[in-house]
Amino acid sequence: MSSAAAGTPKLSPRTVTPAVEALLAFVNTRADGAGRRELFGDGDSLAAWLAECDDFGGETVATDADAAAARELRDALVTVLLAHSGDEESLGEPLQRAERHLRRAGSLYPLAAVVTAGGVELASPQAGVERVFGTVLAAVTTFAQSSDWGRIKACRNPPCHFGFLDRTRNGGGLYCSPGCGSQVSMRNYRRRQRQGTQAPPQA
Repeated sequence: MSSAAAGTPKLSPRTVTPAVEALLAFVNTRADGAGRRELFGDGDSLAAWLAECDDFGGETVATDADAAAARELRDALVTVLLAHSGDEESLGEPLQRAERHLRRAGSLYPLAAVVTAGGVELASPQAGVERVFGTVLAAVTTFAQSSDWGRIKACRNPPCHFGFLDRTRNGGGLYCSPGCGSQVSMRNYRRRQRQGTQAPPQA
């Protein structure tokens, strides 16, 4: 994952970079109760996902313990991305736990700077699944250096929580799609009806 070299113009926050693609590919592997299945359920499923994902080096042998570690790293990242969306249930202690886990991950999967005339690339010096986790952290670090880390969000519509790049002009996007936004609006409308409020649903 490459960071911007000195003097390189800042990318638009609406640009989907390779770092963003790698990060979203990793966090969008969880089941959502609405059709998406868990892709890190065990070592075999993690290895199958890696074999199809060029962002992480292709085929890798993985154990059930590796799959559990992948789920923990992914879920910590999803909690942070939900916090970017202002999801109240992810704030406070859940966010603190996630950040503590990510700090531990940073020490377990360190990154190395690869310097060339064309720029600087962060890469994992490790092998196997550890390299995969390092690559995820490199993607996070690379994008966060653009000062637009807060634009990588998770959909506030439970149980979706799909990771997405907020491309709105003001960075105020909360949902991965209009459909999820409509579902939340309808639930809120029905809740108001039950409470005796007849306000119409908001799109």
